Amino acid sequence: MTITAPPRPPAEAPPPPRPSAGRRLTGRLLALWRRLTAMRTAIVLLFLLALAAVPGSLLPQRSLSQTNVRQYFADHPDLAPVLDRLYLFDVFSSPWFAAVYLLLFTSLIGCVVPRAVEHARSLRAAPPAAPRRLLRLPDSGEVTTPLEPGAALDVVEEELRVRRYRVVRRDGRDGPEVSAEKGYLKETGNLLFHLSLIALLLGLAGGKLWGYEGSILVTEGQGFCNSFQQYDTYSAGPLVDSGDLSPVCVDLEDFRAEYEPDLTASKFTADITYGAPGEEGRPTTIGVNDPLRSDGDRLYVTGHGFSPTFSVTLPDGTAITDVSVPFLPSDQRTMASEGALKLPDVGAESDEQLALEGFFAPTGLVQGGILTSVDPRPLDPQVAIVAYQGYLGLDSGLPQSVYSLDASQIERGRLAEVGAANLSLGESLTLPDGTVVTFSGFQQFAALQYSHDPGQVWVLVSAIALLTGLLGLLLLRRERVFARVAPAPTGGGTVLTLASLTRGSGESGPRFQALSDELSAALAARAAARTRAPQPEVPPRDS
Repeated sequence: MTITAPPRPPAEAPPPPRPSAGRRLTGRLLALWRRLTAMRTAIVLLFLLALAAVPGSLLPQRSLSQTNVRQYFADHPDLAPVLDRLYLFDVFSSPWFAAVYLLLFTSLIGCVVPRAVEHARSLRAAPPAAPRRLLRLPDSGEVTTPLEPGAALDVVEEELRVRRYRVVRRDGRDGPEVSAEKGYLKETGNLLFHLSLIALLLGLAGGKLWGYEGSILVTEGQGFCNSFQQYDTYSAGPLVDSGDLSPVCVDLEDFRAEYEPDLTASKFTADITYGAPGEEGRPTTIGVNDPLRSDGDRLYVTGHGFSPTFSVTLPDGTAITDVSVPFLPSDQRTMASEGALKLPDVGAESDEQLALEGFFAPTGLVQGGILTSVDPRPLDPQVAIVAYQGYLGLDSGLPQSVYSLDASQIERGRLAEVGAANLSLGESLTLPDGTVVTFSGFQQFAALQYSHDPGQVWVLVSAIALLTGLLGLLLLRRERVFARVAPAPTGGGTVLTLASLTRGSGESGPRFQALSDELSAALAARAAARTRAPQPEVPPRDS
C-alpha cells in the first residue's frame, strides 16, 4: 500500500504593485489633457466663448462708452449693480471670459497640431491598397471589357489622372489593381480653419497685451495729446509703457449732428486736425463708422453732447467770460444733460469758492417750474442752474468727478446753495453777494476714443484664412477609387471591379455611377480602336 501526500495547492500570484502617487497623478493629468484636447471639447468651448460674448453686444461696455453705462445705471438702478458684479459691463476683460478664452486656445493647440503633423505625413504617403472584397463597399460594381487586364488598367489610370487623382498601380494579392485618391485639400481646409482660429486668438491676445485705448470729451476749439494723463478713462495692456504711445495731438475744430424726422441720430461728423506735437496739423473729417487711421492707431467718435458757456462777474467788477464744461447726456433721445462748473479761484478765501450745478436742455420747455428737453437739436437752449458758495474740497487729496459736485461737502454744510434759476440764452442770475452768472451760449463736444491695436492686421489676415479654410472644408470632397482586374471566366476579356469611398457633402451614388459610365465608355473606345487598327502582314513561307 502506497501512501502519497496530497498535492500542494498552487501558489497564489502576488498582487500587482500599486502605482505610486506620482504615476497616479501623471495618469490623471494625461486623462484630463486628452479630454481637453478632444475636438468635442474644443467645439463646446468655442460655443461657450460665443455665448459669453453675447452680453458684450447687448449691454453697454465701459471700454466703449462710459456715458451709455451711466445711462444704463440711471435707467435700471436695481439691475445694473448686479450685472456690474458679474462683469457684464466689462465682458471682454472679465476673469470668466479670459478663462474660457485660454481653455479654448489650449484645446485647439493640443487638438490641431497633432492633426497637422499627421496630415503632412499623409500628403507624402501613397494611396492605400485596395480592399480584398471591393464589392462590399457601398459604391461598387463590375465592368466587362474585351481588353487585356494590363490594357484595361492603363485606361483606368489615364482617366483618373485626367480627373486629378493621385494614382498608384500595384500587383496585389488578388490581381493587378489601381488605388487613386483626391480631395486632400478638404483636410487642408479643415486644418487651415483651426490654425487660423488659433492665429485669430493670438492676434486678439496680442492686442490686449500690447494695445491701449483712451476716452476723452473734447469741446469745439479744444484738443488733446495722446497721453494717459489727458484721458478721462483709459486702459492699457500689461506690456504697455507710457513711452510707447504714439506722439500725436488732435484738435476738434467743429462737430455736426444730423437727425432723422423722428429725431433719431443719423450722422455725426467731426472736423479735426492732427499731427505730431509742435507741427501744423493736417485737417480731416471723421465719423462714427469712419475713424481716423494713422500708423496703426484709430480715433473714433463714440458720442457727443453740449458744453454750456457761462460768464461770471464778481462784485468787484472782475469778469470771467466764456467758461464751460461738458454736461453729460442723461437722456440720449432728447440730449438732456447734467454737469457742474467749478470756479475755485473766484474768491480770496477757500470758503468763497463758487460752483454751478446745472441741467442743460437743447430745446427747453418749462412745465411747473421744472425744465425739460423735448428735442435733441439746439432749437431753444436753456439751462437750470443751482449756485453754491463755500469750500469745494479740490485740495483735500480725495478724488472728485469733474462732472459733479462733492455731495459730502454739501451735506457737511461747507458748500451752501446761494441761488437757483432757469435761464435762456443771455439771461442772468444775481447771487446775494452781487455776483452775476450769465448763460452766454453753448458749444458741442465729441466723445473721442483713441485706440492702438497692434494685432488688427494679424486678426484680419487670420479671419480671411479662416473663411478660406471653411470654404474648402464645406465644398471639397475626399474621394478614393479602387480598381482591380481579373480574367473573365468565359469568352476571354477582362472583368474590371470598381469601388469608391467618399467623405463629404452630397450623395456619392450618382457620382460613382457617372464615373463608372465614363470608364466603360473609355474602355469601349479603346477596344474599338484596337479592333480597327490594321494588322501587320505576315510574309508567305517559302515552299
